[in-house]
Amino acid sequence: MKKKHDADSRSRQNRNILRLTYGAAGLFVCMALYFGWFIQFESENVIGNSYNSRLDQFSDRIVRGPILSADGAVLAQTQTSEDGTERRSYPYDYLFVHSVGYSSDHGRTGLESLANFYLLSSHINLIEKTVNELRGVKSPGDQVVSTLNLKLQQTASEALGNYRGAVLAMEPDTGKILTMVSQPNFNANQVDERWEELTAKDNTKAQLLNRATQGLYPPGSTFKIVTALEYRKENPDSWQDFTFDCTGVYQNGEDTIRCYHGEAHGTQNLIQAFANSCNGAFAQIGLELDAARYRRLAEQLLFNAQLPYSMVYNRSSFAMGEEADDWERMQTAIGQGKTQMTPFHNLLLVSAIANGGTLMRPYLIDRVENVGGQTVKKFLPSAGGTLMTADDAGFLSHLLEQVVAIGTGSAFRGAPYAVAGKTGSAEFETGKETHSWFVGYAPVEDPKIAVCVLAEEAGSGGQVAAPIARAVFDAYFAMDPQ
Repeated sequence: MKKKHDADSRSRQNRNILRLTYGAAGLFVCMALYFGWFIQFESENVIGNSYNSRLDQFSDRIVRGPILSADGAVLAQTQTSEDGTERRSYPYDYLFVHSVGYSSDHGRTGLESLANFYLLSSHINLIEKTVNELRGVKSPGDQVVSTLNLKLQQTASEALGNYRGAVLAMEPDTGKILTMVSQPNFNANQVDERWEELTAKDNTKAQLLNRATQGLYPPGSTFKIVTALEYRKENPDSWQDFTFDCTGVYQNGEDTIRCYHGEAHGTQNLIQAFANSCNGAFAQIGLELDAARYRRLAEQLLFNAQLPYSMVYNRSSFAMGEEADDWERMQTAIGQGKTQMTPFHNLLLVSAIANGGTLMRPYLIDRVENVGGQTVKKFLPSAGGTLMTADDAGFLSHLLEQVVAIGTGSAFRGAPYAVAGKTGSAEFETGKETHSWFVGYAPVEDPKIAVCVLAEEAGSGGQVAAPIARAVFDAYFAMDPQ
């Protein structure tokens, strides 16, 4: 019996040792796999982080490289004084401060932060680099070529004028961001000198805020894109039968919804109600929708969700729940109430529609070059997810085309290219003018560019935001008529 007991004891010990060995081996494999994944996908982000002290060693040996526009203009560069002091310089002052960003004593933002690792890397000839090391001379850093277009950026900024707000443009089939304007802005060359002013509690201009990606606004009638799609999904065989008699005022019990300036649209089907931005029709639709399904669709379209984007942004929010009362349901359906959206998210949504339902991952860096202009790294388009089916995208595309053909998008009639889009006029505070929205793409038959405009307290989307977008479209097709 004792021998059997000893044998059983040894057997248990062997099994325990084997389990421990397998566990250690498994842990080692997991660590090796993570290390490989980290090297491949995350190492540059960690090394390039502006809080990484290792970058100080890079800057001791390398002159920070320039950032260029897609059309070759220098957007940021390092200037060295006679005493060897280096200072980052921005030739266009205010124009790219929310996209290219700044690199100063108070940190880095925009591309200056995102591309930090590349700007402090140098791919010059190895012999030249060695000689520079021996002589104590810094090597020139690589240059980052962005996707931003100087002409479009200037056009967008000039068209926005004195309005606070944002203008964005992107290629829907690649994800290249062509324009990112946010106003009010500030001179990127004066960040350190003006830091206390820019960060003061009583500064109501909020120039540091990138309104394009961080500004949260009621989307107004641009949200009717979501509402119309949900209505069709819930009524696949009968949505064509929808009719509404608009008198300019919609009454539901004690609640009143008015069309913009009380305009009476008369008898409307769904397409006409969308094109004319009829609040009454969409308020009625909002009362009919299944709240749980409505929320699921909104979140499928990236509300309350992360966006496939590498820089700072705020999440758009869809707050309406199943317990919502009639007033909240009507307000949500017309893009008011608690719904909040960034211009950037609105641009991504319409870009996915233009691209047949697939959202391409938005990006700002086209390539990295050495000082001689040779490409050392190329960034390629990649899919960021499927937001909707091709059939859904086709349905929405038709609605957006009709906005221009018969509705509020009259600013584009007569243009030498076909536009699909949606205007919006979003109320946000009693007694103040509405925010002005436009989001759309062109040409309809083969979309090359998508544009989103948000002008704060500017009034009608059709009268203010759409003409701003028209200026951007005109400039784009004048450069690259397709």
